[in-house]
Amino acid sequence: MTFRNERTLYKRKCNAPEHNEDIISVYSADKPFVVYDEKYWWSDNWDPLSYGRDYDFSKPFFQQYHELLERVPLIALSVTNMANSSYCNVSNDDKNCYLISASGEDENVRYSNRVVYSKDSQDIYIGDHHELCYEITNSIHCYDCKYCLKCNQCRNSVFCFDCANCDNCFMCSNLKNKSYHIFNKPYSKEEYQKKLAEFNLGNYSVIEDLRNKFDEMRRNALHRYAYNYKSSDVTGDNIVNAKNMHQCFDIVGPAEDCRFMVWGGVNAKDVYDGGPGVGISAELVYEAFDSGIKASRLFFTGVVYGSTDICYSLNCHGSKNLFGCYGARGGEYCILNKKYSREEYKNLVPLIIEHMNRMPYVDSKGRIYKYGEFFPIEISPFSYNESIAQDYHPITKENAASNGYQWKEPSERNYQITKKPEDLPDDIKNTSDSTINEIIGCAHEGKCDEECTTAFKIIPDEFAFYKHMNIPLPRLCFNCRHARRLKMRNPLKLWHRKCQCAGKKSEMSAEGGSASGGRNEKLGTGYVYENTIAHFHGNDPCPNEFETSYAQERPEIVYCEKCYQAEVV
Repeated sequence: MTFRNERTLYKRKCNAPEHNEDIISVYSADKPFVVYDEKYWWSDNWDPLSYGRDYDFSKPFFQQYHELLERVPLIALSVTNMANSSYCNVSNDDKNCYLISASGEDENVRYSNRVVYSKDSQDIYIGDHHELCYEITNSIHCYDCKYCLKCNQCRNSVFCFDCANCDNCFMCSNLKNKSYHIFNKPYSKEEYQKKLAEFNLGNYSVIEDLRNKFDEMRRNALHRYAYNYKSSDVTGDNIVNAKNMHQCFDIVGPAEDCRFMVWGGVNAKDVYDGGPGVGISAELVYEAFDSGIKASRLFFTGVVYGSTDICYSLNCHGSKNLFGCYGARGGEYCILNKKYSREEYKNLVPLIIEHMNRMPYVDSKGRIYKYGEFFPIEISPFSYNESIAQDYHPITKENAASNGYQWKEPSERNYQITKKPEDLPDDIKNTSDSTINEIIGCAHEGKCDEECTTAFKIIPDEFAFYKHMNIPLPRLCFNCRHARRLKMRNPLKLWHRKCQCAGKKSEMSAEGGSASGGRNEKLGTGYVYENTIAHFHGNDPCPNEFETSYAQERPEIVYCEKCYQAEVV
């Protein structure tokens, strides 16, 4: 993850000949790299193999690779076939998108991460096939939904948690195949519309109050041990259409026979330690990120597409038999970007592997890297807090220093804020079109640990979206909004637990509240969920055990699949 920068973008000069204009790049201007804009980097105006050198058996391999990165031109952004899409990265085949990353096949989508096949939506984190959606997290196939978490095929719903095939539901949880419900209570269509109108959902203060109620509601709902669908023999979370996948997260199948994989799938097979972003007909992959697309036998790679038999290489495409390369396109039998004959390559690679074990790379903290380890963190072109490692495994500046990781100090920002967040109109109906000309201060004022940009602007398409969808203007910058969505997801980690169904009731939760299904009996600081029907184990505690991303100390009541299905389906 420290080698993958998705959302930290900079303005800098392009280093391509006669192209010294400002560009947007994942590499800041103070980095010791040559950086080309995407169009020039992909062109035939330069040859990545012209930067190759002979292998030096007097230096560790990883030191030589780091030296290669500092001389071969790097690509500014990792994007492919984008149309009218600005400030996007690690994305492909998007149209009219703005500030999205790790995404593809989207149209008119803004401020989103890990979203595919979606349209006319904004502020999405992990989702596919959404339309007219806002602030949706870990959900799929939703239409006209707002502020929803872990929802599947829902429509015209607001503030819903763990609902499937529901429409016109408001502030609901654990519902399946329901319509016209508010706080899990059924209404007629006419009653529902009248009741919903009492909530002014275009008002910022109302939405913030509802956010707090929603947080309480989802904490007190029943929680399925894992949100895996149409899958067999899997452990992990958020897995769809997969089999024999273990300790995997955020998988969009079909996928099979993988382990330790995150954000991938789509015909991935035999992947171990893969991600983020391994898939699309990729097989036999080990220790790789952002790699695949009809690829096989990729080892220790990043951003490698349509290639075979690639080892310790980054940003290589349509190639085969590479070792320690960067930027090779259609390359074959290359080591450190130098071309060899087939026989020379086959003879030299075993000698390099032996050398890597005999003369390993030792980093500043004494960690040893031999053949079989991924690239050392300290040779990453990104600082720890520029990469997505900070999203999923956040640390402090002090932690980074003690571990010998690079840390990027925030850039000095001198925005002339013209509108404080507290001075914005509460209601979107009272918001003037001139808002698109304002520089709005972020409510966090840069005092958080969320890479706050301190200020932001509302672009015209975004403003039209808020008006059309009756959504109040945000008070947080994109980075702070992204961090808020990240906090709603469980960690990329599993704990072994037993089902908390104790017979007719659940075990006591860690804190008080009211769940959404059966009646709840408060006991001390916790509550007990009373089941609505008899379960397969009768009055005895459920014997099922499982791997779950809910730690033992979490306050939620977590049920196994059978007990969960008995209550909410």
